[in-house]
Amino acid sequence: MADTSPLLPFSHSLGPGSTYSSIRWRSKIVLLLVFSGLFLVPLIVSIASNDNGFKQHVQYLQEDDQNVSFSPPKETTKPQILRPGSRGVSAGVSEKANVNLKGAQEKGYPQNDSMLSWQRTSFHFQPEKNWMNDPNGPLYYKGWYHFFYQHNPHAAVWGDIVWGHAVSRDLINWFHLPLAIVSDEWFDINGVWTGSATILLNGKIVMLYTGSTNESVQVQNLAYPADHNDPLLLKWVKYSGNPVLVSPPGIDPNDFRDPTTAWYTSEGKWRITIGSKANNTGIALVYDTEDFINFKLSGVLHGVPGTGMWECVDFYPVSKTGQNGLDTSANGPHVKHVVKTSLDDVRKDSYALGTYDDKSGKWYPDNPEIDVGIGIMLDYGMFYASKTFYDQDKGRRVLWGWVAESDTEVDDVKKGWASLQGIPRTILLDTKTCSNLLQWPVEEVERLRLKGKEFNNIEVKTGSVMPLELDGATQLDIAAEFELDKKALESTAESNVDFSCSTSGGAAQRGALGPFGLLVLADDSLAEHTSVYFYVAKGNNGTHKTFFCTDQSRSSVANDVKKEIYGSYVPVLEGEKLSVRILVDHSIVESFAQGGRTVITSRVYPTRAIYGAARLFLFNNAIEATVTSSLKIWQMNSAFIRRYSNEQ
Repeated sequence: MADTSPLLPFSHSLGPGSTYSSIRWRSKIVLLLVFSGLFLVPLIVSIASNDNGFKQHVQYLQEDDQNVSFSPPKETTKPQILRPGSRGVSAGVSEKANVNLKGAQEKGYPQNDSMLSWQRTSFHFQPEKNWMNDPNGPLYYKGWYHFFYQHNPHAAVWGDIVWGHAVSRDLINWFHLPLAIVSDEWFDINGVWTGSATILLNGKIVMLYTGSTNESVQVQNLAYPADHNDPLLLKWVKYSGNPVLVSPPGIDPNDFRDPTTAWYTSEGKWRITIGSKANNTGIALVYDTEDFINFKLSGVLHGVPGTGMWECVDFYPVSKTGQNGLDTSANGPHVKHVVKTSLDDVRKDSYALGTYDDKSGKWYPDNPEIDVGIGIMLDYGMFYASKTFYDQDKGRRVLWGWVAESDTEVDDVKKGWASLQGIPRTILLDTKTCSNLLQWPVEEVERLRLKGKEFNNIEVKTGSVMPLELDGATQLDIAAEFELDKKALESTAESNVDFSCSTSGGAAQRGALGPFGLLVLADDSLAEHTSVYFYVAKGNNGTHKTFFCTDQSRSSVANDVKKEIYGSYVPVLEGEKLSVRILVDHSIVESFAQGGRTVITSRVYPTRAIYGAARLFLFNNAIEATVTSSLKIWQMNSAFIRRYSNEQ
């Protein structure tokens, strides 16, 4: 039975079952939008000319749209159902399909069933089969962690997107539940896209999500649990007056998506942001509401010229003093706020730290030189569309992120599945640098550790590779520290050569003080290996700058998989050793440097370094410096991930 009071008390009169007259009233509002849109033509031309129009655009939204509630007209006839004819882009959303389609046009590497079976992970979340992308609406409720995700239940390719659903007691072991929200209404018939959950002050849940309509237009919809007493939240009800938001004048209806978790303002209203763009300026629109049905556009949270479409925006506070996460509504002098966006143009997640003004609804970066989209990446590898939630049970903020495939779509179809989620990570402000977030695997993953082995003070001479004897190297949790020879650090000549992980030759390119690190998922001959390493550059002023990289260029002998070199600068403070934690789980390698200041996720597809043939090596390709390393390595058990039954 559906909850008869799913929203806030004052929303009852506008809940499911709204009268026809109320819907007609909302239709009049849409007519007002149509007429107001006529005045936008000069403005849109201005914005299209250059990004200087961004300020003018923001001003227009603030001044002219203050009193408009954006809602669609009532459908008088049954809408025609139009199925999407593309893999994402023409439907008005970023290309969610596997972007490496080489194997579909020409003969690829002959991956056999054994190779493809090995690629499936053992302790990362995946559906039982078929396609998955963005994480949606994660939350903790009545003893269960809930995880919703973009899912194609019919095939291992993007399309027919609905919400999958799973629950867990510990974020590691999962039960698959029936689909949560499916595409069965005109306002989401072409896709139930990304959305977020908000837990209201009375403990009830509302879910806002983007729907792709019968005309492939992006609108925002409201859903809520049919029974708030059900801890598994098995059934969901769509608000009968959906959509609750359509794109405002001046915003392309195909650039209006992914509502955030709402936060409570000092004025007693709820506030959300929605990703968009004005010309090539990425922006986050701000809306206020009292009932999650009627919304008022209050302006733009932030925007950065040249960054393109912002999707999957995330906005949340982090503590400047404590080691706990904060509720999304937390604010005050002890708080910094994070703006994170998924950059549609480059398929990376970028974030910046700054100050949020609750009164104006605006956010200001601490350092405009490393603003959103032009500064720090949340993860420098295969990690996108991330979303956080506040875990009120453990007082922490937890991050989810989609890890796509980088093999061929042909192989995905053979496997019968595509994509996975990264290990959930806790998020904290780095109170030492005050310029970085710290990302770290949730503590529960350590329960999967089996037998551990320590290697202490191993000296790795220049130009050498050293095997580490283990029982297996396919499922590992590695904690490693490295120290460069101090004399070499002091005596090495200064260099003004700019180092870049992606353009400086990878792990094979030797320098005075690097690269050095680990070769994971390697075979005995080293024909296949993935390098995770540090590189230290010495500047003209004698200071050292450290880079953290992964090199996939030799990760597989297959000729039809992407083999990128990822990475960036990582802050290393005086007195700190170089440290890295690496989670290896078959075809995914997640690497966390310096306590999680810089993170890289890799997808790799070895053909030889699989099963019992996988090995782990230390290496030092520096020319002038010996490296001393200490490691602790655990074999990892598999997580318990299967369908839920009533007995459980």
